[in-house]
Amino acid sequence: MERRVGTVSRGIRCGIIREGDNLVDIAVESVLGAAESEGFALRDRDVIALTESIVARAQGNYASIDDIAADVKAKLGGGTVGVIFPILSRNRFAIVLRGIAKGCKKVVLMLSYPSDEVGNALVTLDQIDESGINPYSDVLNLSRYRELFGYRKHEFTGVDYVEYYSDLIRECGAEVEVVFANQPKTILNYTDCIINCDIHTRERTKRILLAGGAKAVCSLADLMTAPVNGSGYNARYGLLGSNKSTEDKVKLFPRSESAQELVEAIQASILDKTGRHVEVMVYGDGAFKDPQGKIWELADPVVSPAFTSGLIGTPNELKLKYLADNDFANLSGAELRNAISESIKAKEGSLVGNMASQGTTPRQLTDLIGSLCDLTSGSGDKGTPIILIQGYFDNYTSM
Repeated sequence: MERRVGTVSRGIRCGIIREGDNLVDIAVESVLGAAESEGFALRDRDVIALTESIVARAQGNYASIDDIAADVKAKLGGGTVGVIFPILSRNRFAIVLRGIAKGCKKVVLMLSYPSDEVGNALVTLDQIDESGINPYSDVLNLSRYRELFGYRKHEFTGVDYVEYYSDLIRECGAEVEVVFANQPKTILNYTDCIINCDIHTRERTKRILLAGGAKAVCSLADLMTAPVNGSGYNARYGLLGSNKSTEDKVKLFPRSESAQELVEAIQASILDKTGRHVEVMVYGDGAFKDPQGKIWELADPVVSPAFTSGLIGTPNELKLKYLADNDFANLSGAELRNAISESIKAKEGSLVGNMASQGTTPRQLTDLIGSLCDLTSGSGDKGTPIILIQGYFDNYTSM
Protein backbone atom coordinates (compact mmCIF):
# COMPACT_ATOMS: atom_id res chain seq x y z
CA MET A 1 0.00 0.00 0.00
CA GLU A 2 1.20 3.52 -0.79
CA ARG A 3 2.39 5.33 2.32
CA ARG A 4 0.27 8.39 3.08
CA VAL A 5 2.34 9.85 5.95
CA GLY A 6 5.77 11.45 5.80
CA THR A 7 7.76 12.75 8.77
CA VAL A 8 6.21 12.25 12.21
CA SER A 9 7.61 13.78 15.41
CA ARG A 10 6.41 12.30 18.71
CA GLY A 11 7.07 13.50 22.22
CA ILE A 12 7.85 10.49 24.44
CA ARG A 13 7.01 10.73 28.11
CA CYS A 14 9.31 9.39 30.79
CA GLY A 15 9.81 9.85 34.51
CA ILE A 16 11.65 12.74 36.15
CA ILE A 17 15.39 12.22 35.67
CA ARG A 18 17.75 12.43 38.63
CA GLU A 19 21.52 12.24 38.99
CA GLY A 20 22.83 8.74 38.40
CA ASP A 21 19.77 7.46 36.51
CA ASN A 22 20.45 4.95 33.72
CA LEU A 23 19.39 6.95 30.69
CA VAL A 24 20.10 4.13 28.27
CA ASP A 25 17.50 1.90 29.91
CA ILE A 26 15.07 4.76 30.48
CA ALA A 27 15.21 5.98 26.88
CA VAL A 28 14.91 2.52 25.35
CA GLU A 29 12.08 1.42 27.64
CA SER A 30 10.22 4.71 27.14
CA VAL A 31 10.36 4.54 23.34
CA LEU A 32 9.46 0.85 23.13
CA GLY A 33 6.69 1.33 25.68
CA ALA A 34 5.25 4.22 23.68
CA ALA A 35 5.39 2.14 20.49
CA GLU A 36 3.47 -0.67 22.14
CA SER A 37 0.97 1.68 23.77
CA GLU A 38 0.27 3.74 20.63
CA GLY A 39 0.49 0.92 18.10
CA PHE A 40 3.41 2.01 15.94
CA ALA A 41 6.61 0.17 15.03
CA LEU A 42 10.20 1.37 14.88
CA ARG A 43 11.85 1.52 11.48
CA ASP A 44 15.44 1.78 10.32
CA ARG A 45 16.77 5.35 10.44
CA ASP A 46 14.18 6.56 12.93
CA VAL A 47 15.72 9.20 15.20
CA ILE A 48 15.61 9.06 19.01
CA ALA A 49 16.58 12.37 20.58
CA LEU A 50 17.12 13.30 24.23
CA THR A 51 17.03 16.86 25.49
CA GLU A 52 20.38 18.02 26.86
CA SER A 53 18.72 18.84 30.17
CA ILE A 54 18.06 15.22 31.19
CA VAL A 55 21.53 14.16 30.02
CA ALA A 56 23.22 16.82 32.17
CA ARG A 57 20.95 16.01 35.11
CA ALA A 58 21.78 12.32 34.91
CA GLN A 59 25.46 13.30 34.81
CA GLY A 60 24.98 15.47 37.91
CA ASN A 61 26.55 18.34 35.99
CA TYR A 62 25.84 21.33 38.25
CA ALA A 63 27.81 24.29 39.57
CA SER A 64 26.96 26.75 42.35
CA ILE A 65 27.51 30.50 42.33
CA ASP A 66 30.31 29.94 44.88
CA ASP A 67 31.98 27.49 42.50
CA ILE A 68 31.74 30.02 39.67
CA ALA A 69 33.02 32.81 41.94
CA ALA A 70 36.06 30.75 42.92
CA ASP A 71 36.91 30.01 39.29
CA VAL A 72 36.44 33.66 38.26
CA LYS A 73 38.68 34.88 41.07
CA ALA A 74 41.37 32.34 40.24
CA LYS A 75 41.39 33.17 36.52
CA LEU A 76 40.68 36.94 36.54
CA GLY A 77 42.30 38.06 39.80
CA GLY A 78 39.30 39.22 41.82
CA GLY A 79 39.59 42.94 41.08
CA THR A 80 37.74 44.92 38.38
CA VAL A 81 36.39 42.61 35.69
CA GLY A 82 34.72 43.59 32.45
CA VAL A 83 31.70 41.47 31.61
CA ILE A 84 30.86 42.08 27.98
CA PHE A 85 28.13 41.03 25.55
CA PRO A 86 25.99 38.86 27.87
CA ILE A 87 22.59 37.73 26.65
CA LEU A 88 19.57 39.14 28.47
CA SER A 89 18.12 36.12 30.24
CA ARG A 90 17.06 35.27 33.76
CA ASN A 91 17.34 31.58 32.93
CA ARG A 92 20.56 31.61 30.95
CA PHE A 93 22.71 34.31 32.51
CA ALA A 94 21.40 35.75 35.76
CA ILE A 95 22.80 33.02 38.04
CA VAL A 96 26.09 33.02 36.14
CA LEU A 97 26.30 36.79 36.67
CA ARG A 98 25.81 36.33 40.40
CA GLY A 99 28.74 33.94 40.46
CA ILE A 100 30.91 36.35 38.48
CA ALA A 101 29.99 39.26 40.75
CA LYS A 102 30.89 37.26 43.86
CA GLY A 103 34.32 36.61 42.34
CA CYS A 104 35.39 40.23 41.90
CA LYS A 105 35.25 43.68 43.51
CA LYS A 106 33.78 45.57 40.58
CA VAL A 107 31.96 44.60 37.39
CA VAL A 108 32.04 46.82 34.33
CA LEU A 109 28.98 45.51 32.53
CA MET A 110 29.16 46.25 28.81
CA LEU A 111 25.90 45.54 26.98
CA SER A 112 25.51 45.40 23.22
CA TYR A 113 22.69 47.48 21.78
CA PRO A 114 20.04 47.69 20.39
CA SER A 115 19.87 43.97 21.21
CA ASP A 116 21.91 41.11 22.56
CA GLU A 117 23.44 38.36 20.46
CA VAL A 118 20.29 36.26 20.29
CA GLY A 119 17.93 39.15 19.56
CA ASN A 120 16.60 40.24 22.97
CA ALA A 121 16.12 43.98 22.49
CA LEU A 122 17.15 46.70 24.92
CA VAL A 123 15.75 49.29 22.51
CA THR A 124 14.19 49.15 19.06
CA LEU A 125 15.88 50.01 15.80
CA ASP A 126 13.34 52.81 15.37
CA GLN A 127 14.47 54.31 18.70
CA ILE A 128 18.08 54.11 17.57
CA ASP A 129 17.20 55.91 14.33
CA GLU A 130 15.28 58.62 16.19
CA SER A 131 18.09 59.18 18.68
CA GLY A 132 20.73 59.79 16.01
CA ILE A 133 23.03 57.34 17.73
CA ASN A 134 25.41 55.17 15.70
CA PRO A 135 25.46 51.79 17.46
CA TYR A 136 28.56 50.70 15.54
CA SER A 137 30.71 53.43 17.06
CA ASP A 138 28.94 55.32 19.84
CA VAL A 139 29.59 54.44 23.49
CA LEU A 140 26.91 55.31 26.04
CA ASN A 141 27.15 55.46 29.80
CA LEU A 142 24.12 54.65 31.93
CA SER A 143 22.91 58.22 32.35
CA ARG A 144 23.11 58.91 28.60
CA TYR A 145 21.29 55.65 27.86
CA ARG A 146 18.49 56.55 30.29
CA GLU A 147 18.29 60.07 28.87
CA LEU A 148 17.83 58.72 25.36
CA PHE A 149 15.76 55.60 25.96
CA GLY A 150 14.43 55.68 29.52
CA TYR A 151 13.36 52.46 31.23
CA ARG A 152 12.32 49.81 28.75
CA LYS A 153 11.02 46.40 29.76
CA HIS A 154 11.49 43.26 27.70
CA GLU A 155 8.46 42.48 25.54
CA PHE A 156 7.96 38.96 26.88
CA THR A 157 9.51 38.93 30.38
CA GLY A 158 8.55 42.42 31.57
CA VAL A 159 12.09 42.94 32.93
CA ASP A 160 14.33 45.98 32.55
CA TYR A 161 17.55 43.98 32.20
CA VAL A 162 19.83 46.97 32.76
CA GLU A 163 18.33 47.52 36.18
CA TYR A 164 17.95 43.79 36.90
CA TYR A 165 21.58 42.90 36.15
CA SER A 166 22.88 45.95 38.00
CA ASP A 167 20.89 45.03 41.11
CA LEU A 168 22.12 41.42 40.97
CA ILE A 169 25.73 42.57 40.91
CA ARG A 170 25.27 44.92 43.87
CA GLU A 171 23.43 42.26 45.87
CA CYS A 172 26.49 40.03 45.49
CA GLY A 173 28.73 42.68 47.03
CA ALA A 174 30.40 44.13 43.94
CA GLU A 175 30.34 47.61 42.47
CA VAL A 176 28.84 48.00 39.02
CA GLU A 177 29.37 50.38 36.11
CA VAL A 178 27.21 49.96 33.00
CA VAL A 179 28.42 50.75 29.49
CA PHE A 180 26.65 50.32 26.15
CA ALA A 181 28.91 49.56 23.19
CA ASN A 182 29.36 47.12 20.32
CA GLN A 183 33.11 47.24 19.76
CA PRO A 184 34.93 44.71 21.98
CA LYS A 185 37.99 46.94 22.51
CA THR A 186 35.84 49.58 24.24
CA ILE A 187 36.06 47.59 27.47
CA LEU A 188 39.85 48.09 27.53
CA ASN A 189 39.22 51.73 28.52
CA TYR A 190 37.86 50.41 31.82
CA THR A 191 39.78 47.22 32.65
CA ASP A 192 42.21 44.71 31.19
CA CYS A 193 40.61 41.66 32.82
CA ILE A 194 37.57 40.57 30.84
CA ILE A 195 34.93 37.86 30.55
CA ASN A 196 33.45 37.93 27.06
CA CYS A 197 30.02 36.32 27.29
CA ASP A 198 29.10 36.15 23.61
CA ILE A 199 28.35 32.67 22.37
CA HIS A 200 28.93 32.19 18.67
CA THR A 201 31.42 35.04 18.15
CA ARG A 202 33.46 34.30 21.28
CA GLU A 203 36.73 33.33 19.59
CA ARG A 204 36.82 36.49 17.47
CA THR A 205 36.02 38.71 20.46
CA LYS A 206 38.70 37.05 22.55
CA ARG A 207 41.27 37.46 19.75
CA ILE A 208 40.46 41.18 19.38
CA LEU A 209 40.80 41.80 23.12
CA LEU A 210 44.11 39.97 23.45
CA ALA A 211 45.49 41.79 20.40
CA GLY A 212 44.34 45.06 21.99
CA GLY A 213 46.43 44.49 25.10
CA ALA A 214 44.09 42.74 27.54
CA LYS A 215 45.88 41.11 30.46
CA ALA A 216 43.41 38.25 30.97
CA VAL A 217 40.44 37.21 28.84
CA CYS A 218 38.06 34.34 29.50
CA SER A 219 35.03 33.48 27.45
CA LEU A 220 32.24 31.64 29.23
CA ALA A 221 33.69 28.52 27.61
CA ASP A 222 36.85 29.05 29.69
CA LEU A 223 35.05 29.03 33.05
CA MET A 224 34.08 25.83 34.91
CA THR A 225 36.13 23.67 32.54
CA ALA A 226 37.24 21.50 35.47
CA PRO A 227 35.66 20.66 38.84
CA VAL A 228 35.79 23.37 41.51
CA ASN A 229 35.34 22.02 45.03
CA GLY A 230 33.75 18.87 43.59
CA SER A 231 31.38 20.70 41.24
CA GLY A 232 30.27 19.68 37.77
CA TYR A 233 32.17 20.98 34.77
CA ASN A 234 32.34 20.98 30.99
CA ALA A 235 35.83 20.72 29.56
CA ARG A 236 34.73 21.88 26.10
CA TYR A 237 32.02 24.47 26.73
CA GLY A 238 32.48 25.60 30.34
CA LEU A 239 29.52 27.79 31.32
CA LEU A 240 28.18 28.03 27.77
CA GLY A 241 24.83 26.31 27.47
CA SER A 242 24.20 26.46 31.21
CA ASN A 243 20.85 27.47 32.64
CA LYS A 244 19.19 28.06 35.96
CA SER A 245 18.63 25.11 38.28
CA THR A 246 18.00 26.93 41.58
CA GLU A 247 18.56 30.48 42.80
CA ASP A 248 22.21 29.66 43.53
CA LYS A 249 23.04 26.86 41.09
CA VAL A 250 23.21 26.27 37.33
CA LYS A 251 22.93 23.11 35.30
CA LEU A 252 25.83 22.94 32.87
CA PHE A 253 25.70 21.71 29.27
CA PRO A 254 26.21 17.92 29.19
CA ARG A 255 29.76 16.65 28.95
CA SER A 256 30.32 15.60 25.35
CA GLU A 257 32.35 12.45 25.92
CA SER A 258 29.82 10.66 28.12
CA ALA A 259 26.94 12.03 26.01
CA GLN A 260 28.54 10.40 22.95
CA GLU A 261 28.81 7.10 24.81
CA LEU A 262 25.14 7.46 25.75
CA VAL A 263 23.80 7.89 22.19
CA GLU A 264 25.85 5.00 20.90
CA ALA A 265 24.69 2.75 23.76
CA ILE A 266 21.02 3.60 23.06
CA GLN A 267 21.53 2.84 19.37
CA ALA A 268 23.11 -0.54 20.23
CA SER A 269 20.35 -1.42 22.71
CA ILE A 270 17.56 -0.67 20.21
CA LEU A 271 19.33 -2.79 17.58
CA ASP A 272 19.66 -5.65 20.06
CA LYS A 273 16.01 -5.50 21.15
CA THR A 274 14.30 -4.76 17.81
CA GLY A 275 16.76 -5.39 14.99
CA ARG A 276 16.27 -1.77 13.88
CA HIS A 277 19.18 0.56 13.23
CA VAL A 278 18.08 3.94 14.59
CA GLU A 279 20.00 7.19 14.92
CA VAL A 280 20.31 8.87 18.32
CA MET A 281 21.20 12.42 19.33
CA VAL A 282 21.25 14.81 22.28
CA TYR A 283 19.70 18.20 21.47
CA GLY A 284 19.57 21.63 23.07
CA ASP A 285 18.20 24.86 21.65
CA GLY A 286 16.86 24.71 18.13
CA ALA A 287 18.32 27.12 15.61
CA PHE A 288 15.41 29.30 14.55
CA LYS A 289 14.24 32.88 14.91
CA ASP A 290 10.98 34.14 16.39
CA PRO A 291 9.49 36.66 13.96
CA GLN A 292 7.52 38.51 16.66
CA GLY A 293 10.18 39.02 19.31
CA LYS A 294 13.08 38.83 16.82
CA ILE A 295 14.77 36.36 19.17
CA TRP A 296 17.13 33.82 17.68
CA GLU A 297 16.65 30.72 19.83
CA LEU A 298 20.19 29.31 19.78
CA ALA A 299 21.67 30.26 23.17
CA ASP A 300 23.51 26.92 23.42
CA PRO A 301 26.97 26.65 21.87
CA VAL A 302 25.70 23.95 19.48
CA VAL A 303 22.32 22.39 18.77
CA SER A 304 23.63 18.86 19.36
CA PRO A 305 26.68 17.98 21.50
CA ALA A 306 26.46 14.25 20.69
CA PHE A 307 24.96 12.18 17.88
CA THR A 308 25.44 8.89 16.04
CA SER A 309 27.33 8.84 12.75
CA GLY A 310 24.25 8.58 10.53
CA LEU A 311 23.36 12.17 11.44
CA ILE A 312 26.54 13.67 10.01
CA GLY A 313 26.05 15.88 6.96
CA THR A 314 23.36 17.95 5.28
CA PRO A 315 20.17 17.04 3.38
CA ASN A 316 20.65 15.87 -0.20
CA GLU A 317 17.24 16.54 -1.66
CA LEU A 318 15.61 17.57 -4.90
CA LYS A 319 13.02 20.34 -4.93
CA LEU A 320 9.76 18.76 -6.13
CA LYS A 321 8.18 22.03 -7.22
CA TYR A 322 11.27 22.85 -9.32
CA LEU A 323 11.01 19.51 -11.12
CA ALA A 324 7.26 19.93 -11.58
CA ASP A 325 7.51 23.51 -12.90
CA ASN A 326 10.63 23.08 -15.06
CA ASP A 327 11.84 19.63 -16.05
CA PHE A 328 8.37 18.13 -16.27
CA ALA A 329 6.16 21.16 -16.85
CA ASN A 330 4.34 19.36 -19.68
CA LEU A 331 3.38 16.33 -17.56
CA SER A 332 0.59 15.74 -15.07
CA GLY A 333 -1.07 12.95 -13.08
CA ALA A 334 0.59 9.54 -13.08
CA GLU A 335 3.13 10.59 -15.72
CA LEU A 336 4.34 13.47 -13.56
CA ARG A 337 4.53 11.30 -10.46
CA ASN A 338 6.49 8.62 -12.27
CA ALA A 339 8.92 11.10 -13.81
CA ILE A 340 9.65 12.79 -10.48
CA SER A 341 10.02 9.40 -8.76
CA GLU A 342 12.57 8.31 -11.34
CA SER A 343 14.54 11.55 -10.87
CA ILE A 344 14.69 10.97 -7.13
CA LYS A 345 15.78 7.36 -7.56
CA ALA A 346 18.46 8.40 -10.03
CA LYS A 347 20.07 11.14 -7.91
CA GLU A 348 23.68 10.36 -7.09
CA GLY A 349 26.30 12.00 -4.89
CA SER A 350 26.12 15.60 -3.72
CA LEU A 351 23.48 17.84 -5.29
CA VAL A 352 25.36 21.04 -4.41
CA GLY A 353 25.10 23.38 -7.42
CA ASN A 354 22.26 21.41 -8.98
CA MET A 355 19.41 23.80 -9.79
CA ALA A 356 16.88 21.10 -8.92
CA SER A 357 18.09 21.22 -5.30
CA GLN A 358 17.91 25.04 -5.07
CA GLY A 359 15.77 26.14 -2.12
CA THR A 360 16.30 23.00 -0.07
CA THR A 361 17.51 23.79 3.45
CA PRO A 362 21.34 24.12 3.51
CA ARG A 363 21.85 23.24 7.17
CA GLN A 364 23.37 20.37 9.11
CA LEU A 365 21.05 17.45 9.76
CA THR A 366 21.59 17.77 13.52
CA ASP A 367 20.56 21.45 13.43
CA LEU A 368 17.41 20.73 11.45
CA ILE A 369 16.38 17.68 13.45
CA GLY A 370 17.34 19.35 16.74
CA SER A 371 15.12 22.31 15.92
CA LEU A 372 12.20 19.96 15.22
CA CYS A 373 12.86 18.19 18.51
CA ASP A 374 13.04 21.46 20.46
CA LEU A 375 9.73 22.63 19.03
CA THR A 376 8.14 19.25 19.78
CA SER A 377 9.31 18.96 23.38
CA GLY A 378 8.84 22.61 24.32
CA SER A 379 10.52 24.04 27.40
CA GLY A 380 7.78 23.76 30.01
CA ASP A 381 5.60 21.04 31.46
CA LYS A 382 4.93 18.77 28.49
CA GLY A 383 6.94 16.00 30.16
CA THR A 384 8.37 14.71 26.87
CA PRO A 385 12.17 15.09 27.07
CA ILE A 386 12.63 12.24 24.59
CA ILE A 387 11.56 12.69 20.98
CA LEU A 388 11.02 10.01 18.34
CA ILE A 389 11.13 11.18 14.74
CA GLN A 390 10.03 8.78 12.03
CA GLY A 391 10.22 9.18 8.27
CA TYR A 392 12.70 12.06 8.28
CA PHE A 393 14.96 10.35 5.76
CA ASP A 394 12.09 9.16 3.55
CA ASN A 395 11.34 10.79 0.22
CA TYR A 396 8.51 10.85 -2.33
CA THR A 397 9.35 7.33 -3.47
CA SER A 398 9.41 5.67 -0.02
CA MET A 399 6.84 2.94 0.41
